[in-house]
Order: sequence, then C-alpha cells, then structure tokens
Amino acid sequence: MEALDRAFHIGKTSPEIFNTDQGSQFTSSRWTQALIDRGVKVSMDGRGRALDNVFVERLWRSLKYEAVYLSEYESVREARSGR
Repeated sequence: MEALDRAFHIGKTSPEIFNTDQGSQFTSSRWTQALIDRGVKVSMDGRGRALDNVFVERLWRSLKYEAVYLSEYESVREARSGR
C-alpha cells in the first residue's frame, strides 16, 4: 500500500486502468478500493493466465541472472550505479 500511495503522491496523473495478476496484494479490498477512490478502473488477468506477462517476466529473469546475480552488489546504491 505504501508503494501505491507514494506512486499516486508523486505521479502527475493517475492511470485510467490498473492491470495486475491475481496476486493477494492486488485482490485485497484495501488495494482495489484505493484505486477506485482515485477513479482508476481495476483490471485483472484471468486465473491461470501465466503467459499474459511472459515477456516482462522473461526480461526480469534475464536481468537478474545476467546482471544482478553475477555482480553481487553490496547495496542498492551500488546496484543503481552498476559498479
């Protein structure tokens, strides 16, 4: 919830639609109500639709295995600088 509240606080505009998978954080009434209260439509991928975001999931997997895990960063600051 903190991340969602922060995103709305720093964002210049709200999205029209917020699409997620059916993870517990996204299906909670607190999460969906926060979106509805801000006039955002809630959209969720269908149950068992693991392939809906396969390209993004593959990107993150590649990033982790080809950069993050090999570098063994000591801190977030180090990771951000790429050293």
